[in-house]
Amino acid sequence: MKDKRIIIAGGSGFIGHGLVEYFGNDNDIVILSRRPKPAGGRVQYLTWDGRTRGDWATALEGADLLINLTGKSVNCRYNEQNREAIFSSRTDATRILGAVIQTLEKPPRLWVNAASATIYRHAEDRPMDEFSGEIADDFSVQVCKRWEAAFNEITLPHTRKAILRIGVTLGWQPGGVMQPYLNLVKFGLGGHQGNGRQMFTWVHINDVCRMIDWLYENDKTNGVYNCTSPNPIPNRTFMRLLRKKAGHLFGLPAPAPLLRIGAALIGTETELLLKSRWVLPTRARQEGFVFQYPALDAAFSDILAHMPRSAYHLF
Repeated sequence: MKDKRIIIAGGSGFIGHGLVEYFGNDNDIVILSRRPKPAGGRVQYLTWDGRTRGDWATALEGADLLINLTGKSVNCRYNEQNREAIFSSRTDATRILGAVIQTLEKPPRLWVNAASATIYRHAEDRPMDEFSGEIADDFSVQVCKRWEAAFNEITLPHTRKAILRIGVTLGWQPGGVMQPYLNLVKFGLGGHQGNGRQMFTWVHINDVCRMIDWLYENDKTNGVYNCTSPNPIPNRTFMRLLRKKAGHLFGLPAPAPLLRIGAALIGTETELLLKSRWVLPTRARQEGFVFQYPALDAAFSDILAHMPRSAYHLF
């Protein structure tokens, strides 16, 4: 994709950084953010609150691609206030974007709305995909269902729409999960979490960007796609390979009771580590998408090559 205008709503986080790196040299990018930064190169920031129409709305006129990543992080305690903020931040942003697009003379050609691979049930028995995946009703699944429902309720005759159910995204950009995992490894705590059997569904940040690029270039694509590596692995294997690639011989495991105590202390939930997400990208592969990083070994090698040694070694 070249010389296009791309709008990224909620693009100031980890995935937004990856998208700017991938698309920013060849395209004009407008990032809608509550925390705008000074403009640089072909990247521009506009202020929005994710709920109401503002000056940012004019940026969507004539845009080629809209990517919506907006949503409060689920890395928090699931108390009533945080639950409501997690729900509303996703549904409000989706609905106001849809309402604005309905007023445009030249709406975006494609709208990609982020979603999560955690919409599928905890699965240790078999993998889930777009065709046979089972959807449960715990809190994280309810978040995904409401988010997707808000998107699907919007009818846009001139804008193609796609949902990306994204797995745990790995990359070197700031704000991602790699540094917390590497911190565990660096301090000798990089063993498996819980029993280690829970499946870890992951995807390299480059493949998230490449799948969005692929969706744009293929006019017949629409609907739900799992944006996950075709090779999810058990948590125990994930941590063992990470230790090996980072040059550490051992790591203490973290049993579930200890994780519950730690989660309460740092203000998060153990579900983020203990839920077994076993998800496959069946539809994208059937329709011709080829992953650059289908295997975790090569993904780790690429990511660590972009990070300083101090990120995973004390000395």
